[in-house]
Amino acid sequence: MPGREAIGRRFLVLDAMNAWIESARFVCEVQGVVSMRLARIAQGGPQAIAEAHQMIAEKFDALVEAEAAITKALSDGEEFSVVVERAYAPMRERVGANSRRLLAAD
Repeated sequence: MPGREAIGRRFLVLDAMNAWIESARFVCEVQGVVSMRLARIAQGGPQAIAEAHQMIAEKFDALVEAEAAITKALSDGEEFSVVVERAYAPMRERVGANSRRLLAAD
């Protein structure tokens, strides 16, 4: 039977693997959203202008939310991994929402 140390190392490896898989999934989803947004902007017209304005506003809002989440997590004395997860959450939520919205529009 493996000791506590060996089990701890296995969980550390699994955490790293899960983080890598989530990063790869997120990158793929972001690429899909960028592609759909560029296609919509390339079509021109009022829809393209609205998409460009929304894109800029969302980035600013997500940055402000992420900064607030980082500040709160740090002031609460959270571990680094928790701080990163909380900073990442607004980006992940917006990318997911945009992906669903843009896919439904096609």
